[in-house]
Amino acid sequence: MKLPRTIRLDPSDTLIFDRAAEPGEWAVPGGFAFWDEDPASMSGRRRQEFRGGFLGLGSFGWSTLVEVAEITSEQRDAAVAALAAHIRAAHGAPDDAAARAAAEDEIGFAQSLCDHPPGTVLALSRSMEDGAQRERFRTLHRRDTPHRDFGGLPVFGIEIVEEDAAETPDLTRLGGGG
Repeated sequence: MKLPRTIRLDPSDTLIFDRAAEPGEWAVPGGFAFWDEDPASMSGRRRQEFRGGFLGLGSFGWSTLVEVAEITSEQRDAAVAALAAHIRAAHGAPDDAAARAAAEDEIGFAQSLCDHPPGTVLALSRSMEDGAQRERFRTLHRRDTPHRDFGGLPVFGIEIVEEDAAETPDLTRLGGGG
């Protein structure tokens, strides 16, 4: 059995989501978390969660990427129980049976995305089309050889630069305000 598991390739999830999932959490697409919201009125981090977040089942935070991973029956049962409790507490399921049924459906859907070898990375794009929520999934595969050689550097890196007053633009002058 396989299920998506959150991964974090860089710290960006901690910056773009209100709550970032921890690496290694079991995950589901989590579109149900937006059923009572109008995506057109979402902004900032909530909009990012809607547009491209998988829901981690440990922290109930969001992750941009997940990987296909093997899961045991016991781990799956624990994931269903955690999701059912979350659906009941945070999303108002009327009773435990309804919450468990919804959790089973969501976990089953997440498993259906995992018809790939373990380690395959999945990305999600969520939108509204004709009044309905639409989710699209992509698979990202590790190349046997790098496409380009960046000298061992990450593709994206964080560089801390000392602020230099000579390089700080005067925005009022640029906008014609002074």
